[in-house]
Amino acid sequence: MVGYIHSKESFGTVDGPGIRYVLFMQGCPMRCLYCHNPDTWEMSGGTKVTVDEIIEEYWNNRHFYRDGGITVTGGEPLLQIDFLIDLFRAAKAKGIHTCIDTSGITYTNKDTDYREKLDALMTLTDLVMLDIKHIDSARHKELTAHSNERILAFAKYLEKKKIPVWIRHVVVEGYTDDSEHLFNLGRFIGSLKNLHALDVLPYHTMGESKYERMGIPYPLKGIHATSKEKAQEAKNIILKGIYSVRGQKK
Repeated sequence: MVGYIHSKESFGTVDGPGIRYVLFMQGCPMRCLYCHNPDTWEMSGGTKVTVDEIIEEYWNNRHFYRDGGITVTGGEPLLQIDFLIDLFRAAKAKGIHTCIDTSGITYTNKDTDYREKLDALMTLTDLVMLDIKHIDSARHKELTAHSNERILAFAKYLEKKKIPVWIRHVVVEGYTDDSEHLFNLGRFIGSLKNLHALDVLPYHTMGESKYERMGIPYPLKGIHATSKEKAQEAKNIILKGIYSVRGQKK
């Protein structure tokens, strides 16, 4: 089975537990305004890799990844679900921890073939890191060119499947930092019985130079990077939403 990747990283420290071998998969239907890898959008142009190549490279350095594993991110890794099934099947045969970092945008209840593949993949998946861009569907569409209906449905699917989930949310001032929406995001997250962690990340402008090199207008030009303090304030509001659902106090 052949997959198409944008790049890979041999020392991932923010892509799941431990030190990770990270594959950045090629292709993504989302058009997030703050995307810093626009060169992952199209399926064309990626580098071909095989399952055997990936497993061999990981296994040759397995002692280095003793507390980690393999993470597939993107782009949107679930666009290449057949490759992921074969990769994760080979990984689990060797006891390797598997993680998917996804937006959940490919999820659907209407495609039986896809659901069967997704069900199969979930039996081989140890952790899903789910990016929820915005809890309000209209604002989500402004931010990504898609509503959030599939993403939230995917979150509930993961809960039903009892797959551990880490939620990620990027704080962009003027876009994703509204207190009411952050609180409502927390209420949704708090309803998930499979929630294991929450990462609230500050928006950065490191992708702006890449847009310039590619001749693409940068959508958030002039928007300042979010400070760590602002991101922490946003996280505190999300946590209040979580606690309100779970009957806890901060």
